[in-house]
Amino acid sequence: MNRAIAAPLAVLAMAVAAIPANAQDNSTEARLRKAETEIRALQRKVFPGSDGKYFEPEVTAAQPASTGAARPSTTAVTDILARLDALESQLARLTSQTEENTNAIAQLGTRLGALEVTSGAAATAATPKPLAPEANLSAMTGGASRPAPIPASATTGTSASTPPAAKPAGPTAQRLAAVQAIAKPQTDDPGKDEYDYGFRLWDAGFFPEAQQQLSLYVEKYPRHAQISYGRNLLGRAYLDGGKPAEAAPWFLKNYQADKQGARAPDSLLFLAEAMIVQKDTKRACIALAEFSETYPAVATGRLKSQYNADRAKVKCN
Repeated sequence: MNRAIAAPLAVLAMAVAAIPANAQDNSTEARLRKAETEIRALQRKVFPGSDGKYFEPEVTAAQPASTGAARPSTTAVTDILARLDALESQLARLTSQTEENTNAIAQLGTRLGALEVTSGAAATAATPKPLAPEANLSAMTGGASRPAPIPASATTGTSASTPPAAKPAGPTAQRLAAVQAIAKPQTDDPGKDEYDYGFRLWDAGFFPEAQQQLSLYVEKYPRHAQISYGRNLLGRAYLDGGKPAEAAPWFLKNYQADKQGARAPDSLLFLAEAMIVQKDTKRACIALAEFSETYPAVATGRLKSQYNADRAKVKCN
């Protein structure tokens, strides 16, 4: 009788022990099906067609098991590993495609930015409104002395009878290609990106393009941390491009807007140089005197060589 009772109990114990294993297999199967469903949804977004323009998905819907069919020869563990390998392969492919698309979009944005700059290279760059003769440099002397107005021939380099110059031709294909080769930075600080791009254009010798780019920067970001650098560099782009009359107002504005700015001392010296180029010795001397009085430490330190060179070019009382 004991043996008759023990046999059914043993069978019951084996059935109970198999329940957790079956539950675990069912849980793993459900998780895999959920992952495969999400992958297929993502594939429909990334690979929406099969007409040869898109990649075919590597993970396909699982075929329903036919009732009464023979069981596959592989074990459950082998099937799970194969399906996991397929999922990992497809995820890697999707990640690679996303990175390629992101990089292509970034390069396209850079090229469009370069085209926007070069398309207006031949046009006259915007300049600040000319200062009245009585305000030009007299503010630096506290009104003690008022320089004489600059003659029109001195600022333009031509006489009244000189006919206007012909409109310059547009940039050549070689110049456009060279400008497009200069990449525009793309960081989380758009103001710095605009300034850095203008600096790269100026450093490469593309002064009209640098003038336009830096004008955009100072107009769009007047309170940016590098605005003192931007106004000073805009003046230098005009000065280096052979336009000292357009450069002088930017140097003066940069000094007057913030005398403690990082490039305010530099702007005073470059203002003197712009006056020297225009043969306006009086205003050049005023700028040099203001520089030595306002920035004595800089005059004997960082900008000593430039200051001495500018003083040697003119004779000041």
